[in-house]
Amino acid sequence: MTTLPTYRWRLAPDGYATRRQLRAQGLRPGGQEVAATLERPRRRREPLVAYLYRVDLAKPVRPMTPGRWAALAAANRARRTCPQCHRDAGYVIPASLGTCVPCHDTT
Repeated sequence: MTTLPTYRWRLAPDGYATRRQLRAQGLRPGGQEVAATLERPRRRREPLVAYLYRVDLAKPVRPMTPGRWAALAAANRARRTCPQCHRDAGYVIPASLGTCVPCHDTT
């Protein structure tokens, strides 16, 4: 088992990026393994750890197809639909309430 190189916060060499940094560049890890870790020290707690991927092995993000757009719209619609009154609430219904606010207030 090989250990991954670990870099301190803001000291990672060029050519490595986190998932968010790859996404901002229009890239994705593309199945590659984690290449290194990044640690941000914290007082009296364990350090925050981020996984780094090699930019040269990253692949472009897959484009959204019409089917994916439709599936995403259906999922968001389901999150906005109240299970009790079956109306579109116009906002994502909180999981803590389980229903839209007017239905929750009447119970």
